[in-house]
Amino acid sequence: METTTDVLHRRDCPSRTVVELLANKWVLFVLGALRRHDRPLRFSELRRLLDGITQKVLTQTLRALERDGLVKRTVYPTVPPRVEYGLTALGVEAGALTSAISAWSVAHAPQILEARQDFDTQAAMPPRPVSP
Repeated sequence: METTTDVLHRRDCPSRTVVELLANKWVLFVLGALRRHDRPLRFSELRRLLDGITQKVLTQTLRALERDGLVKRTVYPTVPPRVEYGLTALGVEAGALTSAISAWSVAHAPQILEARQDFDTQAAMPPRPVSP
């Protein structure tokens, strides 16, 4: 009997594209910012909140999220036009998942960093001879 996980591992599984979207670090951060503020945000607000994101990457990320129905883009007919981005119901659900990942990351970052340091220290050491 094939499980959900078995199907997900298949190359032709449509849900793979969803997992690929959600695995993008900037998607995680954009969904988190919109969820945390619990209101639509303007592009410039998002850009200020997301330290290190470029205008191009933020634009691409928002377009991908809008295309997949996680973010709604609202354009107000003003001069200049005002554009806001907010989560859809689907985006709120996805945001709960990404928030859990973020919380886990913050809680376990010290352990991860320590494991990395230990690994790098071991990798830098010359190999020990095997004793007979």
